[in-house]
Amino acid sequence: MLKTLLSQFWNEEDGASAIEYGLLAALIAVVMAVGATTLGTGLSGLFTSVANQL
Repeated sequence: MLKTLLSQFWNEEDGASAIEYGLLAALIAVVMAVGATTLGTGLSGLFTSVANQL
């Protein structure tokens, strides 16, 4: 009985899929944060330049 339970636990792949989806979501979040930061810095410089020319 214990051997069967351990075998089923070892061969279960649902948890691995959940972890993979979690890692993928985290990677997407990091990419979005970096992109937003880069875009924000660029826009800040653009608005400063426009303000200085006015």
